[in-house]
Amino acid sequence: MAAPRAVVVLSGKRKSGKDFVANLLQERLGCQVCAIMRLSAPLKGQYAKEHNLDFDRLLDASDYKEHYRVDMIRWGEERRNQDPSFFCRLATEVKEADHLVWVISDARRLTDLDYFRKHYRQTIAVRIQADDTVRAERGFVFTPGVDDAESECGLDTVKDWDFCLNNNNQQQLEEQFTLLLNTIQLNLS
Repeated sequence: MAAPRAVVVLSGKRKSGKDFVANLLQERLGCQVCAIMRLSAPLKGQYAKEHNLDFDRLLDASDYKEHYRVDMIRWGEERRNQDPSFFCRLATEVKEADHLVWVISDARRLTDLDYFRKHYRQTIAVRIQADDTVRAERGFVFTPGVDDAESECGLDTVKDWDFCLNNNNQQQLEEQFTLLLNTIQLNLS
Protein backbone atom coordinates (compact mmCIF):
# COMPACT_ATOMS: atom_id res chain seq x y z
CA MET A 1 0.00 0.00 0.00
CA ALA A 2 1.39 3.40 -1.01
CA ALA A 3 1.43 6.24 1.48
CA PRO A 4 -1.21 8.92 0.97
CA ARG A 5 -0.16 12.20 -0.61
CA ALA A 6 -2.10 14.16 2.00
CA VAL A 7 -3.56 13.32 5.40
CA VAL A 8 -6.10 15.90 6.56
CA VAL A 9 -6.68 15.61 10.30
CA LEU A 10 -9.90 17.32 11.38
CA SER A 11 -10.58 18.37 14.95
CA GLY A 12 -13.36 20.35 16.60
CA LYS A 13 -16.03 20.28 19.24
CA ARG A 14 -19.23 18.29 18.89
CA LYS A 15 -21.58 19.87 16.32
CA SER A 16 -18.83 22.13 14.94
CA GLY A 17 -19.12 20.48 11.52
CA LYS A 18 -16.29 17.94 11.31
CA ASP A 19 -18.37 15.45 9.32
CA PHE A 20 -19.74 18.23 7.13
CA VAL A 21 -16.22 19.39 6.22
CA ALA A 22 -15.02 15.81 5.71
CA ASN A 23 -17.91 15.12 3.33
CA LEU A 24 -17.32 18.41 1.51
CA LEU A 25 -13.65 17.50 0.98
CA GLN A 26 -14.61 14.11 -0.38
CA GLU A 27 -17.25 15.66 -2.63
CA ARG A 28 -14.83 18.24 -4.08
CA LEU A 29 -11.85 15.87 -4.44
CA GLY A 30 -13.87 12.84 -5.54
CA CYS A 31 -14.48 9.46 -3.93
CA GLN A 32 -11.73 7.86 -6.04
CA VAL A 33 -9.13 10.25 -4.58
CA CYS A 34 -10.36 10.99 -1.07
CA ALA A 35 -11.34 8.59 1.72
CA ILE A 36 -12.92 9.57 5.02
CA MET A 37 -11.45 7.59 7.89
CA ARG A 38 -12.85 7.82 11.39
CA LEU A 39 -10.87 7.11 14.54
CA SER A 40 -14.15 6.48 16.29
CA ALA A 41 -15.16 3.66 13.91
CA PRO A 42 -12.65 1.08 15.19
CA LEU A 43 -13.30 2.24 18.74
CA LYS A 44 -17.05 1.80 18.31
CA GLY A 45 -16.57 -1.49 16.47
CA GLN A 46 -14.52 -3.02 19.23
CA TYR A 47 -16.78 -1.55 21.93
CA ALA A 48 -19.88 -2.96 20.16
CA LYS A 49 -18.26 -6.37 19.86
CA GLU A 50 -17.20 -6.52 23.51
CA HIS A 51 -20.58 -5.22 24.77
CA ASN A 52 -22.83 -7.04 22.26
CA LEU A 53 -24.24 -3.79 20.78
CA ASP A 54 -25.39 -2.64 17.33
CA PHE A 55 -22.26 -1.21 15.68
CA ASP A 56 -24.16 0.64 12.91
CA ARG A 57 -26.31 2.46 15.46
CA LEU A 58 -23.19 3.53 17.38
CA LEU A 59 -21.94 5.21 14.20
CA ASP A 60 -24.94 7.47 13.61
CA ALA A 61 -26.06 10.57 15.50
CA SER A 62 -28.75 8.74 17.43
CA ASP A 63 -29.94 8.59 21.02
CA TYR A 64 -28.64 5.01 20.99
CA LYS A 65 -25.06 6.28 20.62
CA GLU A 66 -25.61 9.01 23.19
CA HIS A 67 -26.85 6.41 25.69
CA TYR A 68 -23.46 4.64 25.53
CA ARG A 69 -21.22 7.68 24.95
CA VAL A 70 -19.92 8.14 28.52
CA ASP A 71 -19.06 4.47 28.95
CA MET A 72 -17.51 4.32 25.46
CA ILE A 73 -15.30 7.29 26.38
CA ARG A 74 -14.20 5.58 29.61
CA TRP A 75 -13.53 2.30 27.79
CA GLY A 76 -11.64 4.07 24.97
CA GLU A 77 -9.47 5.93 27.48
CA GLU A 78 -8.51 2.63 29.09
CA ARG A 79 -7.46 1.27 25.68
CA ARG A 80 -5.52 4.44 24.84
CA ASN A 81 -3.71 4.35 28.16
CA GLN A 82 -2.44 0.89 27.21
CA ASP A 83 -1.50 1.95 23.65
CA PRO A 84 -1.98 5.64 22.66
CA SER A 85 -1.93 4.96 18.90
CA PHE A 86 -4.13 1.83 18.94
CA PHE A 87 -7.18 3.43 17.29
CA CYS A 88 -5.09 5.48 14.82
CA ARG A 89 -3.42 2.31 13.54
CA LEU A 90 -6.74 0.48 13.27
CA ALA A 91 -8.32 3.37 11.36
CA THR A 92 -5.57 3.33 8.73
CA GLU A 93 -5.62 -0.45 8.21
CA VAL A 94 -8.83 -0.36 6.16
CA LYS A 95 -9.47 -0.79 2.45
CA GLU A 96 -9.84 3.00 2.03
CA ALA A 97 -6.16 3.40 2.92
CA ASP A 98 -5.22 3.10 -0.76
CA HIS A 99 -6.64 6.56 -1.55
CA LEU A 100 -4.40 9.55 -2.30
CA VAL A 101 -6.04 11.73 0.36
CA TRP A 102 -7.10 10.56 3.80
CA VAL A 103 -9.46 12.70 5.82
CA ILE A 104 -9.32 11.75 9.49
CA SER A 105 -12.66 13.20 10.52
CA ASP A 106 -12.48 13.02 14.30
CA ALA A 107 -9.08 13.60 15.93
CA ARG A 108 -9.65 14.32 19.61
CA ARG A 109 -6.33 13.97 21.44
CA LEU A 110 -2.73 15.12 21.15
CA THR A 111 -1.72 11.49 20.65
CA ASP A 112 -3.98 11.35 17.56
CA LEU A 113 -2.45 14.47 16.03
CA ASP A 114 1.08 13.40 16.98
CA TYR A 115 0.58 9.96 15.43
CA PHE A 116 -0.30 11.36 11.99
CA ARG A 117 2.33 14.09 12.09
CA LYS A 118 4.98 11.50 13.00
CA HIS A 119 4.00 8.84 10.46
CA TYR A 120 2.80 10.92 7.48
CA ARG A 121 4.91 13.82 6.24
CA GLN A 122 2.02 15.49 4.38
CA THR A 123 -0.28 15.85 7.38
CA ILE A 124 -2.51 18.93 7.36
CA ALA A 125 -3.98 19.69 10.79
CA VAL A 126 -7.35 21.49 10.67
CA ARG A 127 -9.36 22.87 13.57
CA ILE A 128 -13.06 23.45 12.87
CA GLN A 129 -14.75 26.03 15.06
CA ALA A 130 -18.32 27.18 15.48
CA ASP A 131 -19.89 29.49 18.02
CA ASP A 132 -21.82 27.83 20.83
CA THR A 133 -25.06 29.39 19.57
CA VAL A 134 -24.51 27.85 16.13
CA ARG A 135 -23.65 24.48 17.65
CA ALA A 136 -26.83 24.66 19.75
CA GLU A 137 -28.85 25.31 16.57
CA ARG A 138 -27.32 22.06 15.24
CA GLY A 139 -28.50 20.15 18.31
CA PHE A 140 -25.61 20.60 20.75
CA VAL A 141 -26.48 20.38 24.43
CA PHE A 142 -23.64 20.44 26.97
CA THR A 143 -23.30 17.04 28.61
CA PRO A 144 -21.15 16.81 31.76
CA GLY A 145 -18.65 13.97 31.55
CA VAL A 146 -18.64 14.27 27.75
CA ASP A 147 -18.11 17.90 26.78
CA ASP A 148 -15.61 18.53 29.56
CA ALA A 149 -13.69 15.27 29.01
CA GLU A 150 -10.43 14.80 27.12
CA SER A 151 -12.36 13.37 24.17
CA GLU A 152 -13.78 16.89 23.60
CA CYS A 153 -11.06 19.08 25.13
CA GLY A 154 -7.83 17.22 24.38
CA LEU A 155 -6.85 19.51 21.49
CA ASP A 156 -8.12 22.82 22.86
CA THR A 157 -4.61 24.05 23.72
CA VAL A 158 -3.02 23.27 20.33
CA LYS A 159 -1.83 26.48 18.68
CA ASP A 160 -0.08 25.21 15.55
CA TRP A 161 -3.04 24.27 13.34
CA ASP A 162 -2.32 24.47 9.63
CA PHE A 163 -5.88 25.75 9.11
CA CYS A 164 -8.66 27.00 11.37
CA LEU A 165 -12.04 26.90 9.65
CA ASN A 166 -14.85 28.97 11.10
CA ASN A 167 -18.05 27.10 10.39
CA ASN A 168 -20.65 29.60 11.53
CA ASN A 169 -22.00 30.25 8.05
CA GLN A 170 -21.50 28.95 4.52
CA GLN A 171 -19.77 32.04 3.09
CA GLN A 172 -17.22 32.26 5.88
CA LEU A 173 -16.49 28.53 5.67
CA GLU A 174 -16.22 28.52 1.87
CA GLU A 175 -13.48 31.17 1.79
CA GLN A 176 -11.28 29.29 4.25
CA PHE A 177 -12.20 25.90 2.80
CA THR A 178 -10.96 26.98 -0.65
CA LEU A 179 -7.50 27.70 0.81
CA LEU A 180 -7.45 24.24 2.42
CA LEU A 181 -8.58 22.59 -0.81
CA ASN A 182 -5.85 24.40 -2.79
CA THR A 183 -3.20 23.18 -0.33
CA ILE A 184 -4.40 19.58 -0.65
CA GLN A 185 -4.41 19.82 -4.44
CA LEU A 186 -0.79 21.05 -4.38
CA ASN A 187 0.14 17.82 -2.59
CA LEU A 188 -1.54 15.87 -5.40
CA SER A 189 0.48 17.59 -8.14
